[in-house]
Order: sequence, then C-alpha cells, then structure tokens
Amino acid sequence: MTEPGFEEVARLGRGGRAGVIHTPHGDIATPAFIPVGTKAAVKGVLPGEVASTGAQAVLANAFHLYLQPGPDIVDAAGGVARFMGWAGPTFTDSGGFQVMSLGAGFKKVIEMTLDGAEPTDDRATAGGRQRLSRVDEDGVNFASPLDGSKHRFTPEVSVGIQHQLGADIMFAFDELTTLRNTRQYQESSVARTGRWAQRCLDEHVHLTAERTEKPYQALFGVVQGAQYEDLRRGACQGLAATRGPGGETFDGYGIGGALEKSMIGTIVRWCAEELPDDKPRHLLGISEPEDLFAAVESGADTFDCVNPSRVARNAAIYTATGRYNVTNARFRRDFGPLEDGCDCLTCRSVSRAYLHHLFHAHELNAYTLATIHNERFTLRLVDAMRASIIDGAFDDFKTDWLARWRPNSSR
Repeated sequence: MTEPGFEEVARLGRGGRAGVIHTPHGDIATPAFIPVGTKAAVKGVLPGEVASTGAQAVLANAFHLYLQPGPDIVDAAGGVARFMGWAGPTFTDSGGFQVMSLGAGFKKVIEMTLDGAEPTDDRATAGGRQRLSRVDEDGVNFASPLDGSKHRFTPEVSVGIQHQLGADIMFAFDELTTLRNTRQYQESSVARTGRWAQRCLDEHVHLTAERTEKPYQALFGVVQGAQYEDLRRGACQGLAATRGPGGETFDGYGIGGALEKSMIGTIVRWCAEELPDDKPRHLLGISEPEDLFAAVESGADTFDCVNPSRVARNAAIYTATGRYNVTNARFRRDFGPLEDGCDCLTCRSVSRAYLHHLFHAHELNAYTLATIHNERFTLRLVDAMRASIIDGAFDDFKTDWLARWRPNSSR
C-alpha cells in the first residue's frame, strides 16, 4: 500500500509547483483537476468514460451522500470508489458549502461579487428566500432540500460521515461565508472554523484508530477569511499549528470561501506563503482557464469544480479559443469535431452537427458527449500546465495560451 503524502518534483520561481500526492488508491500528479461526482456520479458519464478523459481522481459530496443513500450504505459497499465503480483515488468535501448555499437559499450559486459595495448582510440570504440553516458554536442545523426534514452537522458528524464514505482525501467541516458578510462576522467565522478544525482533527485521529482495517484517509484543513489578507494568513498559520492528541497534523489544506475572480491568484499566494511546503493545497471550486493559470502559478496543487459538466448540459462547449453553444443554427450542418485537434472520445467519434441534433432532439446522450469533451479539455489544459512547469516553460505557455483564449467567445 502506498504511503500517503506529498512530494514536489519541480517549482516555479513564485510558488507554483508540480508534484505527486500519494494515496492508498494511487498517485495524483499535480497540478491536477478533480472532476466532481456530487452524488457518487459525474452526471451523465460512466466511470470508465470519466477515466478516459484522463481524470486521476473524482470528488463526491458528503452532504448529498449523507441525505441519499446514506453513508452507512456507502460504507457497507466498501467506500465511495467501490460503490460507484471508480478505480482511482477519491475526495469528499465536508458538506460545509452545501449547508450554507442550500440553507441560505442560494442553491448552486453564491454571490461572489461586491461591485464596490460595502459588505453589510450577515444574514447572507438570497433575496426572497427563507433561511433553512442556522450556525452556532457547536455546528449547523439545516433542513434537507429533498424533503424538508431536520438535520444537524457538527465537525464530528461531518468527519464521521466522510470516514464512512471512505475517500482518500477528506476536508474539515468549515463555515462558508459570502462577500456580503461584514468584516466583524468574517473574523468570528474564521475563529469558529479554526475551532471546528481542531475538533475535526481530533475526531479524525479517533476514527482512524478505530477503523484500522480501512486504508488511511487524509484530512485537509480548510482556510477561510474571504478577501482579507490578515484573516487568510492568520487562518493558515492557525491550521498549520493545529495538532491532534498525539501531535498529528493536517495532511493537506483546502482553500475555500468567498473571493472574487480577480483575487484568486492573490489569495492562493497568501496561503501558499503561510502553509507548509510539504503538504498539498486544494483550491475549492474553480475550473475556468484563466483562473486555473492564476491558481497554479500562485501555488495551488489541485482543484475541483462542477462547471465543465454543468455547462455541458446546457450545450456549452470549451475550446482553446473560447466557449460556444453547439445548439446554434450554424452548427446544424457542421460535420467537424467539437474542437479541432482534441483527442477526447466525443471529438474522435461524432460531429458538431450530430451533437446539435441530439440537444435539439432532447436525447440524453447529448449530455454525456458534451461532458466528456469539457472534462477532457480542462484536464488536458492542467496536464499541459504541469508539463510546462517541469520543462521550465510555464510563463511562455501561459502567455501563448491566454492570447488565444476569449472567455466570452461564442465562436
């Protein structure tokens, strides 16, 4: 069995690096994009098809798997990887994001822009929505989005669920804030997340000792602090200093929370300068090419995001020059691949005209074929970033690639 851990193999001059994360179910070469399989499935795509995109690992969601089918069932199946038929490493997030986003009525999207306004809303509730979650020092009460039933997550509950899910990499339970929250609330929330991190680590040590028949699961602490440099750096220092009952430390760190797109690189850099170099850093929830470049060069090692599959289900297709919608009329008789030069199963098999037809005919295969391409596009890009770091050519690669990329292109 592989000894869990992280090793660096090449470095940029300013924090970015290439490395390897060792897990019991295989190595992850970093930087790496981790596709999201929220409910133990990447929507519309079979595990073998996910593997064909070059994915090294997948990330499932503790909140959703707790509600359905239940972590006891996943545990009895042998863990989330075996349950879903995935052969490689797995991640699970803590459920903290979902407790907040669903409980505050934001559903899938949380407001992450300020537009120059002052943050003044500590209720952090979407307009016209009733808040379904309540945070206190011990944890969070929330109502299930499935049936309205009442539930409670604490740090210990979240870690316990994730141990049952059996992922190689888990995340400590944290409180997600938004950019609407005041500075005063951000301060209290960061402090509370730090206290929850200690409880998560203690429970993780306890459950690891109880479940010695299971492969070791790595636990990552999660950095919050919104866009305040002192809060981010302080949170990193606190997590790096956190120790379990026997001196145990976190196995890695997640960088999460509220931040504007323009701040991604800056916030990752703050964190990379404070966190231990011998531990991996995971940036939660990004996948747009310009964001990936900013995060990689600033020191993030892995990333996850639902966006490649989500936009695929709306017929949006990624290419190296921008995104386009394959349902547009001009693709009705276009018999070329989704992207010239792409090696994904979709581009090697079918045309834009065929995918255009499937979407208009409401055939479910459309979702599968578009998702395969978008996931492969993202994974291939991050793999190329890794190769450029090792070759010492990252800056040139970034400049050349972004010169062609138009984020809002409709081609």
